[in-house]
Amino acid sequence: MTGRRVVLATRNAHKIGELRAILAELGVDVELVGVTEYPDVPDVAETELSFAGNALLKAVAVAEATGLPAIADDSGICVDALNGMPGIFSARWAGANKDFTAAMTQIERLLQERGATAPPQRTAHFVSALCVAWPDDHLEEVEARAQGTLVWPPRGTAGFGYDPIFLPDGHARTFGEMTSIEKHGLPPFGLGLSHRARAFVKLAEICLDDR
Repeated sequence: MTGRRVVLATRNAHKIGELRAILAELGVDVELVGVTEYPDVPDVAETELSFAGNALLKAVAVAEATGLPAIADDSGICVDALNGMPGIFSARWAGANKDFTAAMTQIERLLQERGATAPPQRTAHFVSALCVAWPDDHLEEVEARAQGTLVWPPRGTAGFGYDPIFLPDGHARTFGEMTSIEKHGLPPFGLGLSHRARAFVKLAEICLDDR
């Protein structure tokens, strides 16, 4: 993949920027573009029941449509007290307008209804499933997690999605209070905390050579 254009199977500008930053931190020489540069590529319905399944669907569809290697990330937050929800429905809980403030408020309401007020009752983890699909049907798949606890009210304006309520284990600041380098960067400058950073490290070990 070194030196090639690679299509990221998303129209989410925040995610495109985040993944570009991660690849730059890893020293990977690829030109990562969003599927928005290929307007004829249709949206892919996320019909699978797992992060890995949905990542596979998206990566294969975009690789076939563009004739280029494609990376798909399917990710979300799983709250233990809510039996793993919202999970694969994390983006859908934010609705068509991507209102993650409303989605975070919904999670907090459900936790309060269950009496989950103490930190040990509010554990959660982010999941990132990555799939790389080549036009010749070759696939690589990895998955990683970031463990933490949910706080309320939300803290910080960095990142996106559920970052402001997620306090990673062993740290005093939420993902929403951390810089991109702190979250995604590798030592000595960053902590490599995020689920996506951890997934990309795994992926780099497999197929992103010449780092």
